Amino acid sequence: MRRLLMHSPIAVAVMWIIAYLFIILFPLLVLLFHPAPTGRGFWIEFSVALGFIGLAMMALQFVLAARVNRIESSYGIDILIQFHRYTFIVAFVMVVVHPVILFIVQPETLQLLNFPEAPWRARMAVVGTIAFLVMVVTTIWRKQLKIPYEPWRAIHSILAVVAVGLGFGHAVGVGNYLSLFWKILLWSVMMAIALWLIIYVRLVKPWLMTKRPYIVEAVTPERGDVWTLTLRPLGHDGFTFHPGQFSWLTLNITPLSMREHPFSMSSSGDRADQIQFGIKALGDFTKRIKDVKPGTKAYLDGPYGVFTTERYWDSAGFVLIAGGVGITPIYSILLTASERKDDRPFLLIYAAPSWEDITYRKSLEALKSQLDLTIVYVLRKADENWGGETGYVDKDLLQRHIPIHRGSRQYFICAAPAMMDAVERALFELDVPVTNVHMEHFNLA
Repeated sequence: MRRLLMHSPIAVAVMWIIAYLFIILFPLLVLLFHPAPTGRGFWIEFSVALGFIGLAMMALQFVLAARVNRIESSYGIDILIQFHRYTFIVAFVMVVVHPVILFIVQPETLQLLNFPEAPWRARMAVVGTIAFLVMVVTTIWRKQLKIPYEPWRAIHSILAVVAVGLGFGHAVGVGNYLSLFWKILLWSVMMAIALWLIIYVRLVKPWLMTKRPYIVEAVTPERGDVWTLTLRPLGHDGFTFHPGQFSWLTLNITPLSMREHPFSMSSSGDRADQIQFGIKALGDFTKRIKDVKPGTKAYLDGPYGVFTTERYWDSAGFVLIAGGVGITPIYSILLTASERKDDRPFLLIYAAPSWEDITYRKSLEALKSQLDLTIVYVLRKADENWGGETGYVDKDLLQRHIPIHRGSRQYFICAAPAMMDAVERALFELDVPVTNVHMEHFNLA
């Protein structure tokens, strides 16, 4: 029975892929139930198909961005966000190619670009496409344009609603394939679901979060310019989580402001009465964490993430590879394992600039007496008395420490992107099965 449960996440992931493909192809299926207008030719019909598929993909973007737990738990939110970005570009290309084909095959349709004299359905298409274009430009080049994340997120949501709403209005206005009431009803339901999701994510869910506040209990300095933020639930039971997961944190403001930040939990996943985050002072928000006063209200949206040993109950052991503040989710994994008296072997390879940058150093050493834990510290800057590993976590270093039977362990990597890429390549060259390697990315925005 447990073995069947272990394979169920794969089956669920496949199910969501099939559901996604079905929904984006659903418009074409609907078209088959009514004769197409005559004398239009292949390219006209192909153009229409691209337009409908692009519109369906745009509607599904709201689902991908809604942090639906059942979907997120199958892939991880980082993969969903990447998929959201790529399909967003694909949908845009389809929407743009749709009229371009029409203009080439039927040059007389170019007059529809004469905005003052064009019919309202053409005006909706033009404005919707412009909104879509602005979304693409501000998303791809947000940092170059120096657009702060919170305003960009609000603008992105508004433009998405405008683009999808006007696209749907254009399709209804053309009427060639949406002339029947039941077809309009089906598309209306799809659009209503998309609209509800964005209302839920931007308004309803933040409002529900205000009913489950947390309070800052302490802000504790750690080595490596990391601060431990300790929260306690205020008036509710809190939540437990799988060690290695993360939550979106809103601090000292209402969740409706949409100013939230993702951080990995560093505390035990089994303690609902106290949740801790390890936060390194890197940006404007994180550099102010040390100044947060006890008693400050906070709100959490979570837990999220698949970077957890919980999914691999049958593994013989674990190899955990961390760089800098990437130790945060891994420390949660080790701490939870110690409280559960897990007797499997754990190998921690922890890279840091110097000995004084080893975050949770004393706590990690203490865990050695509670777990079958081996720790390999890798220092980039070591004094002459240091007898351990130096430099970077590369193939030679890994070969010296990871088990001979590579496939008997699950490998979890959390570090800066360059280190994760290098470690992933090294593990591949050392014949570690790809399915045994799991990575957590820092930046989700």
